[in-house]
Amino acid sequence: MLSNRNIGLAAASVAAAGVLLSACSTTADGQTDDNDATATVVATTTQVGSIAEQITSCAGGETITLMSASDDPHQFEASSAAIVDMINADLVVTNGLGLEASMQRSIDNAVTDGAELFELAPQLDPLPLEQDHDHDHAGHEGHSHGEHDPHIWMDVSRMADGAELIGEKIAEVTGDDTYVSCGSEVAADLRDVDAQMQELLEPVESARLVTDHAAYGYFADRYDLNIDGVVIPGGSTDGEPSSQDLSELTALIEDEGADALVTSKANPNRMIMALSEETDGRVPVVELYENAIGESGSEAETYQDAMLYNAQTLAEALN
Repeated sequence: MLSNRNIGLAAASVAAAGVLLSACSTTADGQTDDNDATATVVATTTQVGSIAEQITSCAGGETITLMSASDDPHQFEASSAAIVDMINADLVVTNGLGLEASMQRSIDNAVTDGAELFELAPQLDPLPLEQDHDHDHAGHEGHSHGEHDPHIWMDVSRMADGAELIGEKIAEVTGDDTYVSCGSEVAADLRDVDAQMQELLEPVESARLVTDHAAYGYFADRYDLNIDGVVIPGGSTDGEPSSQDLSELTALIEDEGADALVTSKANPNRMIMALSEETDGRVPVVELYENAIGESGSEAETYQDAMLYNAQTLAEALN
């Protein structure tokens, strides 16, 4: 006689077999029935990947994220295996607006070979890339990535709209409308996170920040902060400020003050650290999750966790 536990295991085995038979069902002519196939999505950045993964997990699909928590999106180069993943996926979701500059040729090649591409940021009412902050400097070397700011993920409300768009796009390419409802569920969660961030940052609104590069425009615009200086203007991390640039920023901080020096938690900018030393540490250095979310198991392993961490950490540093 079977024990209750064995009866449960037997029932689970039968259920699992039923799932496998359903997933592997064939048509009358012996061909595999694709109606039960799930979507495979490839995402470039960790932020887009986190959102896409939540949507595909909800609907039974999967997401492959090409970048890791330690990668700089501006400088990441795709491997040959990554190109194959893009070609084989149902959908490739990129940030766009020139963010993935170093892998753009790989993306273009994948599209030529049949990859279905969806650029997210251009769909989300992007802001112009500010070239004329009051204290930006023209002497840096490097290059800008275009007329629009690609760092769209720093505004959670825009990424909520993006979650809906990703869900709709996956549904379009797969014919599975489950992805629409899953995208809406993720969007609702993101709008709740956005509201929490607004509440956290309300006490420090109008705070004056100096940032490592021009990546915080959406963050400042959405959460009522001011970017008074940028070490590497132009929207990328591949520039190098001149000694005059740094002297002018130091003078700005000395003469007009700043509430915080902001840099990436994954890749702290040495120039921000130098500016802190120049001011004898009077202005706090705040490390935020900007270029990527955190490692699995960290306090910022999802996009939502990372953005709430940013709001909480900045608010605490400024109070």
